[in-house]
Amino acid sequence: MHSMNNVSVIIPTYNYGQFIGAAIEGVLGQTLRPSEIVVVDDGSTDDTADVVSRCLPGGDLYNASFASVKISYVKQKNAGVCAARNHGVAVSTGEYIAFADADDIWHPTKLEKQLAVFNKDADIGLVHCGMREFDGETGEYLSVTTDGMEGDVAAELLLWERPVIIGPGGTIMLTRKAFVEAGGFDTEMKVGEDWDLCYRAARKYKVGFVREALVDYRIHSAAAHRNVAEMERGMGRFYKKAFATSDQAVLKLRRRSLSNFHRVLSGSYFQAGDYGGFFKNAVKSIAYRPAAVGYFLGFPFRRLKKN
Repeated sequence: MHSMNNVSVIIPTYNYGQFIGAAIEGVLGQTLRPSEIVVVDDGSTDDTADVVSRCLPGGDLYNASFASVKISYVKQKNAGVCAARNHGVAVSTGEYIAFADADDIWHPTKLEKQLAVFNKDADIGLVHCGMREFDGETGEYLSVTTDGMEGDVAAELLLWERPVIIGPGGTIMLTRKAFVEAGGFDTEMKVGEDWDLCYRAARKYKVGFVREALVDYRIHSAAAHRNVAEMERGMGRFYKKAFATSDQAVLKLRRRSLSNFHRVLSGSYFQAGDYGGFFKNAVKSIAYRPAAVGYFLGFPFRRLKKN
């Protein structure tokens, strides 16, 4: 059994002063509290520093019962969420690392339930959980996702055919050993960086899953919109790295994986109204796997049905 006092929670933030207080409260409100919270401010110009200081001893949001949790505030020049998360891990000390996004809210039992999964199996290096999406304006819940996977999931992450690891930014918890061996977050990626980290961890360790929505994911206008061209660049980098291997079991999945990747991209470009991007990726998807032609022949009918 491992002590809960070995968990470091890293919260990267950039101009999210309006949300960061609720995120910190969600972490401090855990049934089993972490040993430390490291807030990494990625060059904010808003009131983030003031809000965080209110959660520290002497601040009006501080409660004496939080005394067992060390809260650190680290500021860096704007370098992106990957650099902020890596910086947070580097200055933290816990045996386990959990990531909380500054605009999300954790359910009180999140860390307790995830740690229980680690305690069942020493071969597990990463545990994720389900999540709920909610409207940041109205507070209304929009969807619940609890259909993640566990066990040996590396091949499933490559194939991209079903949900594997849910909302990996704020739902994942890793052993420090797994994070270090996976190499941390790739600072060259803006989209897909969490998928990339999870794949590298899943190549070495089993993945655990708590089939409950323990993170509330806020949908709001300030959230970083998923730029499709950036998704193509980020996930393209992920696949290039994943297939730069001599492992035949991995290479065997290459054509099917890349066909699925271009199929997902084509749909995203279509949704964005970029029909050139849709066509280019549809052609690539079929080139990698001719069987994909059936999917694209049925595409207009599925769209009509959806509309």
